[in-house]
Amino acid sequence: FYTDPKRAVDIATAFMPFILRLGSGSFAEGHKLNIIPIDESKYTFSTITDKYQIEETCALDAPPTFNRGPIVLYEFEACPFCRKVRESVSILSLEVEFRPCPQGSRFRKEIKEEFGNKATFPFMRDPNTGVEMFESDDIIKYLFNTYGKDGTVPSSLEGNIVNTLTAGLGLLLRSGRGSKIRSSDPPEQPLTLWSGEGSPYAKLVKEELCELQIAHVQIGCPRGSVQRQRMFEKTGRFQIPYLEDPNTGASLYESSAIIEYLDKMYGVKISPVPFM
Repeated sequence: FYTDPKRAVDIATAFMPFILRLGSGSFAEGHKLNIIPIDESKYTFSTITDKYQIEETCALDAPPTFNRGPIVLYEFEACPFCRKVRESVSILSLEVEFRPCPQGSRFRKEIKEEFGNKATFPFMRDPNTGVEMFESDDIIKYLFNTYGKDGTVPSSLEGNIVNTLTAGLGLLLRSGRGSKIRSSDPPEQPLTLWSGEGSPYAKLVKEELCELQIAHVQIGCPRGSVQRQRMFEKTGRFQIPYLEDPNTGASLYESSAIIEYLDKMYGVKISPVPFM
């Protein structure tokens, strides 16, 4: 089969953060493997003979519930500090509303107007506790203390220069994707993206959402997450990225199809012909 060379390069460079970060964000907290009898009602990534399948579990028996809505995170794809926070919400299988803040975005302007030009990203609001905070390390500690099993932050997310450098180097290969806006007409309602930080295909979709300034609720689906079973029961299979658009009723698998859809629906083409 034929693979577009540009597409192949995109996938390869989008995979580099996973490698440099040693898979951080790809596995749910307390990830475990179990061998169980075949059960067609349960999601599995592999079977062993015709009698057994591999079951992945995590420290949480059920997804965290939010009485007042999902956590809101202002961030952008090209930021290494934001990358670490994205890994943490993935590990914890959280539902988070992302409001992309690349250069020139409406959400960046919103935070700068509220807190002043010195405001940095990421910035988090948790409507369930009333907590608001800047600084990636503080946000990560808060998330694990509030929604983790015992509050322990993984070593890959600790506040040290090695973790920051590996997060930055992985993003550097993407040549600034997710750092600046493109002309767009964002929808009124946030989209829903079933995703995981370790997937290069999901990263390509996240970059598109970021540059088009599209707010979206991400449902974290790392390996072992209970969210995988939830999606399996909802759609009959598990595959990420998976996008749901309440504005049009569309639902799509496959990163290339999702990116094409987002560009056609919400991207605004700039005419090369100048108008008087």
